[in-house]
Amino acid sequence: MKKGALALGLLASGVVPLLLGALFVHERNSAPASGPTITHESAYRGSSPPGRIQLPDFRLRSYRRPVVRSRDLRGKIVLVTFLDTRCTTQCPIIAGIVGEAMRKLPAPVRAKTVAFAISVDPQYDTPESVRRFLRRRHSLGTFDFLLGTDEQLRPVWRAFYVLAVSKTANPNVHSADVRVFDPSGIWVSILHVGVDLTPANVVHDVETALENGAA
Repeated sequence: MKKGALALGLLASGVVPLLLGALFVHERNSAPASGPTITHESAYRGSSPPGRIQLPDFRLRSYRRPVVRSRDLRGKIVLVTFLDTRCTTQCPIIAGIVGEAMRKLPAPVRAKTVAFAISVDPQYDTPESVRRFLRRRHSLGTFDFLLGTDEQLRPVWRAFYVLAVSKTANPNVHSADVRVFDPSGIWVSILHVGVDLTPANVVHDVETALENGAA
């Protein structure tokens, strides 16, 4: 199915936010949830997101203390995922793959790429738990992890159309995907564990977003 008519119609009707929240939920030993067809009809190896969705506006603090503002990321490739440090299913896999992909990026590309996870479990995600989590996945120092209170994160989750642990009461049930935004802030690729999320595919889609942004 072509993404155009279906996806844009869903976006215009307001259905996409609800479907995106359901589509990217994961649970132990579960198959990918059903939802609108997302196609690979592009130069990217990840699936094509519906419509031309912009990187939402946010301001969150890194586990390393500096404040990260989305408006300061314009002109960069932005790699975003949604993790919690208690998760034992897909989060460790995502952290390991993103960390490996960042190490494999050529230095000039890495210099133009910003990668971070956004907490979906603020009650338990702390700078200390993040460091332990990333160290175990051999990803410490390869990408950032943004934290906040439930009140601070709630509008960010809503803007990204993600389901957080606070809504499910289960650290293994929440939105879990990796999203690539191009230098103009447009969401251009989405990758999922067990489907198309590999270090090679992340590297390819980051480099492709950079090349297309420079065209």
